[in-house]
Amino acid sequence: MSNNFKDNKFKELLDKLQQESWQLELLISGFAIFGLITSIPHIRTAMIIAENDRQIYSFVALLIAFIACSVLIFNLLVHVILRGLWIGSLGLRYVSGDIDFEKLNYQNKFTNYLRKKIVSFDKYVATLENYCSVLFAISFLLIFYVISISIISLCIVGIATLILSNDNLPEVLRTIIGVFLLFFILIGALLVFIDFLTQGYLKKKKWLSKIYFPFYWVFSFLTLTFLYRPLVYNFLDNKFTRRLSLFLVPSYIAISILISFKHNKTNYLESAKHVTNTYIDAKNYEDLLINDDDFPRIATIQSKVITEPYIKLFRVFTESVEDRLYSYHPSLKPKEDKRGFKTDIVMFNSTESMQKRDSLTKKYLEVFNNTHQVYIDTLKLNSDFLIAKNKKEQFGFETYINLKNISDGKHILKLKRLKKRKKDTLKVTDISIPFWYFKQ
Repeated sequence: MSNNFKDNKFKELLDKLQQESWQLELLISGFAIFGLITSIPHIRTAMIIAENDRQIYSFVALLIAFIACSVLIFNLLVHVILRGLWIGSLGLRYVSGDIDFEKLNYQNKFTNYLRKKIVSFDKYVATLENYCSVLFAISFLLIFYVISISIISLCIVGIATLILSNDNLPEVLRTIIGVFLLFFILIGALLVFIDFLTQGYLKKKKWLSKIYFPFYWVFSFLTLTFLYRPLVYNFLDNKFTRRLSLFLVPSYIAISILISFKHNKTNYLESAKHVTNTYIDAKNYEDLLINDDDFPRIATIQSKVITEPYIKLFRVFTESVEDRLYSYHPSLKPKEDKRGFKTDIVMFNSTESMQKRDSLTKKYLEVFNNTHQVYIDTLKLNSDFLIAKNKKEQFGFETYINLKNISDGKHILKLKRLKKRKKDTLKVTDISIPFWYFKQ
């Protein structure tokens, strides 16, 4: 059959599909909910890994995916519940027909009130059908809104980091271009948001529309609006869909506020986790990292209670660790920084010899050992870190500390590092980990 939208047969086909779309809605909702609920734990785990490894771009992308999945699951679950209510109403209508207010034998005051509010059972079924259809469509539209907001946020961050903070560009040039682009994005985002809340007010006024159109044109590509524009305006041209779409945004805000409430049982114990000398954080002990989404933040030792004559200390690697080594020893920084996103499809021939690479790695490890020191209480102990991976497959630096001269009881292990600030060298504590030592 021809898919020409002007063809009468094609319109008849659409009308037929429109009447039977509820079956497809339920089928898609069921598969989507199952797939999304299955994928949420994996996305959350990947997000925690990216957060621990300080991979900002990966973390933001995964956070967007997590929010989008959460919104979609909530909407589709509500849709399935309403569809179930609609199907149940149809079954009841088959058995009982319309509401017979006379058989209820209520007083006139209640009968008139119910007639006014309910009107008829068919109207109730039709209203449920409208809500179900619109909610299913708006669920996927909201995902595009999440993506659009995320793209704008990434543009602002990208301008700040790639242009305004880029030392490779002339200062005057990067300031002019960066400030202009940042101003354009911020003003454009504000105008688009106002236009969204007012449902197109800026497009209705003659002089405002002329000012707004350049921003609208740019943002239609920037936020991928061209992919879902017909869906948006089909919502806006109907009073019922406009009211429902406006109701959903405050609903999400209200739900977010409600789930943020929690009962606080203490004035002191909650804040103790920020004082590492007084708080036992399970993420600092290797044997307590049981779940798939448990990852160490800074460093770990093997257990809270040590019975071996040594401590196994693992320092998690992050890009900030490498940046600090470059800051302390600038000669380590390569001419070409190979960090960041790379592809394995195109292979580049390395000009570095294996011998040179080995010498640079040894120097890198030497600087790390020189700048990192291990203390137990106030006693400085010898440490010799090597590059390793922990059980969670995280890269880092591992060493073993001799406990021969350590007494039984509670102790605090401290990992300190040297930090250069202008001409001074400071010593700061990366992490403090409490533990108990008992000789076997």
